[in-house]
Amino acid sequence: MKRKLTSLLLVAVAVVFAASCKQQTPPESVQYAGNPVFPGWYADPEGIIFDNEYWIFPTFSAAYEEQVFLDAFSSPDLVNWTKHERIIDTSEVKWIWRAMWAPAILEKDNKYFLFFGGNDIQKNGDVGGIGVAVSDKPGGPYKDYLGKPLIDKIVNGAQPIDQFVFKDKDGSYYIYYGGWRHCNVAKLNDDFTGFIPFEDGTIFKEVTPKDYVEGPFMFIRDGKYYFMWSEGGWTGPDYRVAYAIADNPFGPFERVGTILQQDPNIANGAGHHSVIHEPKSDKYYIVYHRRPFDKKERDWRETCIDEMVFDENGYIKPVVMTTEGVAANPIKK
Repeated sequence: MKRKLTSLLLVAVAVVFAASCKQQTPPESVQYAGNPVFPGWYADPEGIIFDNEYWIFPTFSAAYEEQVFLDAFSSPDLVNWTKHERIIDTSEVKWIWRAMWAPAILEKDNKYFLFFGGNDIQKNGDVGGIGVAVSDKPGGPYKDYLGKPLIDKIVNGAQPIDQFVFKDKDGSYYIYYGGWRHCNVAKLNDDFTGFIPFEDGTIFKEVTPKDYVEGPFMFIRDGKYYFMWSEGGWTGPDYRVAYAIADNPFGPFERVGTILQQDPNIANGAGHHSVIHEPKSDKYYIVYHRRPFDKKERDWRETCIDEMVFDENGYIKPVVMTTEGVAANPIKK
């Protein structure tokens, strides 16, 4: 009888031990993107979602004369990225010979419209400015849409670079752009071949907020317009991102504060960003470039992603730059 009780006790202990081990089995490990999210020197990244995939369209970061093409990158989950090489280059856009910069993109009527700067023009009369290309697929190839720049003049002091195209709640499309500490907005016509004048007859309205330098971006959250931009010098440690909140797409844009700046433990020169809103989990990601502290060359910039979080009042919390990046977040499951 004693031997039988001992056997039963041993069985019970084994069952408890097995259950304990089962409970302590660690969950599947979470994948992280890591920063930078893909190799190579890339800057000014435009992040967006197309057809259940994340996309990034950056500037190839090199000497101006080497910036004669654009690559793109796609991912199903923010971790695994596919490179789409030379989605467009200067053999297609014949009026550009250098400085193909800062792509912006959107889908309309089953076409993908890619906007970009070219030639870094310094005065009216120079050939260059902001152009448009079009493709049937987000990964290209893209064809020059107009055969000439869409914007080729310096208006209100704004160099025609760093464009962002924004679709408003009423279906209107606006282009925000500008370097040299000035930002303009214009209303695009339906086929993106030109502009619709504002009520006062002007085409370009200046909407420059305090401390603006370049790199405008806009999104809507809870009915409010979040207007964002880069400040400081793009080659220096003071490069950073600030934002404003307004009730309409024209402002006024009163500066709220800085949300992204150098971290002495991570990198400096953090700026020229975009924002991806992943609606399934309602996460917001900031896609930006930064400059590693151990890299001193002007064009050694890398593309990174970190999470962007709001407080209970709708203000953006300071972004925490990381080396691990963001966790995998597949759009389609």
